[in-house]
Amino acid sequence: MASPILEPRAWSGISSRIVTEIQMLRWALVFLVIGLIAGLLGFTGVAGASIAIAKTLFFIFLVIFLVLLILGLTVARRVGGG
Repeated sequence: MASPILEPRAWSGISSRIVTEIQMLRWALVFLVIGLIAGLLGFTGVAGASIAIAKTLFFIFLVIFLVLLILGLTVARRVGGG
């Protein structure tokens, strides 16, 4: 029996916005790893560019996360009546 996490139906409730954020975070981590490996090998131009892209994507992801967190908390308050 497959794990419920791996079932496609388990992911059907996730909005496309969350999936997009996960993909953006994954790309930020990919560019960070590329930048770190390039820095270790001495390719400073590639390392600098990759780390700059990783930082940019990370901060974009962080802003989107914070906006959604604030919106989620305010909607939960309205629904909960508090």
